[in-house]
Amino acid sequence: MAELTHAPLDDAALTRAAAAPDCGAIVTFLGTTRDHHMGKRVLRLAYEAYEPMALAAMAAIERAACERFAIRSCGIAHRLGEVPPAEASVVVVVAAHHRGAAFDACRWVMDELKRTVPIWKKEHFEGGDAQWVQGTPLA
Repeated sequence: MAELTHAPLDDAALTRAAAAPDCGAIVTFLGTTRDHHMGKRVLRLAYEAYEPMALAAMAAIERAACERFAIRSCGIAHRLGEVPPAEASVVVVVAAHHRGAAFDACRWVMDELKRTVPIWKKEHFEGGDAQWVQGTPLA
């Protein structure tokens, strides 16, 4: 269900879509814009991606999570463009029979997303300064 969008993310809809009668756990992670970084006030984040490659990488992470962990489903949605403070930039939803696998998979998915998917983040600060966030080199 990998998704890139310029619209606000609907985490409730993604969570509802993951619900299944055989699952006793749904873990939803929201990565939100915080209003500060390195002692500066952050006004907004801006995300860019190489979309075809990002979608393929996100779908591969979803499949790998389902193979690696005892989970029923995994979904990732990432917002592109500008994201103001307190709004979600990324949503990861994992459904599993039990909570342990759901929590473990959700954390792994988010770590892999940040490590391997070509999505770039730029912070815009009060006063007009902006900078690209240094990330982990792509695998």
